[in-house]
Amino acid sequence: MNVHLRPMRPEDIDQVAAIDAHCFRPPWPKHSWRDELGMRNHSHLVVLCDGLLPRLPGWRRHLQLPRSRPPGERIAGYGGMWLVAGEAHISTLATHPDHRGLGYGELLLAALIRRALARQATSVVLEVRESNRVARNLYQKFGFRLFGMKAGYYREGNEDGCDMRLDLDDPEARNQVLQQCKMVRAKVIHVDTFNLIPQPFGYP
Repeated sequence: MNVHLRPMRPEDIDQVAAIDAHCFRPPWPKHSWRDELGMRNHSHLVVLCDGLLPRLPGWRRHLQLPRSRPPGERIAGYGGMWLVAGEAHISTLATHPDHRGLGYGELLLAALIRRALARQATSVVLEVRESNRVARNLYQKFGFRLFGMKAGYYREGNEDGCDMRLDLDDPEARNQVLQQCKMVRAKVIHVDTFNLIPQPFGYP
């Protein structure tokens, strides 16, 4: 099974919104996705498509990538991030329930962190429900630490949110996230056109 990480496009909105409705209450309305796509200077949206592309070695694998979404292409997950003034804020991250347990969430998170590193971000921040132990464990694996609690942050259920942060200026945290990104990229066979950008030294 091959998977493809690529930037989100307007024609992906229906599939992404359907996954969002499976995973979150309340989900984002479709116009919010359109707004995010229109703010590409700060908003970075990635989708993960599964089972479409043959694996070729080296740079040759990029020659055959489609410019538009092929008929029947399945989006298995997505992620979103804002980059402003050196801080990356992960706004959303989800995989379809039918595609969990395959490492796709880790791959999406690694792709967003790689984009943050390439854009010289000094920190990555996010919020997650206090009760979502699976997501919290994932973020901790990448070096995120609990910074504080936001009381009643989630209107649905009036649940507190965990404010989690990854300090990319901390050598220990940076080394942990670099190693984790490398492990994830080696574990899941994939093509990444979301991060086809120059790679600084130490880029995972």
